[in-house]
Amino acid sequence: MIRVVSVNVARADHREIGGRQVLTAIGKRPVEGTVAVRALGLAGDEQADQSVHGGLGKAVYAYPHEHYAFWQVVRAQARVAAWDEVLPPGSMGENLTLRGLLEGDMWIGDYLRLPHCTLAISEPRQPCLKFNAAMGFTQAAKLMRQSTYCGAYLSVIDPGQITAGDEAVLVPGPREVNLRELFEARRGRD
Repeated sequence: MIRVVSVNVARADHREIGGRQVLTAIGKRPVEGTVAVRALGLAGDEQADQSVHGGLGKAVYAYPHEHYAFWQVVRAQARVAAWDEVLPPGSMGENLTLRGLLEGDMWIGDYLRLPHCTLAISEPRQPCLKFNAAMGFTQAAKLMRQSTYCGAYLSVIDPGQITAGDEAVLVPGPREVNLRELFEARRGRD
């Protein structure tokens, strides 16, 4: 079963990253209640750099909750967090924290049918220096590439609304390009 653990949004603001001021909305935080899902993303959410997140093909970013334990341990080993410090949903910069759907199970063009909207898997996320800052150590983006724990960008097929706790069904698309395989292929170009 696929379930929405958390719906997360953020407004863009300036943050010092790498010694310079950068506009970012990576600091997503869980919101209560129902959130409108529109063609270009979730109500209340902003995307600071639409060349890497946003637009019709990258309107919503989803990340598997199952990977959170990995990042908690890695952050503790990098000495940026205590061993028992729990990462809250949204820490990866995701709009949707999902349980029950991993990258190897996703294919480009699959639909994620929720009770009141439908999303389509469009591409894997490529981590950047903003992810390093969010995780608190400079090797985080590299580690995401090595682990292939990338999450997925989604396009909005049927706008509507979404709420934490919603269940989803993965409806197979053409099944020609696997999300994890595409991420690994792009990783080879780095």
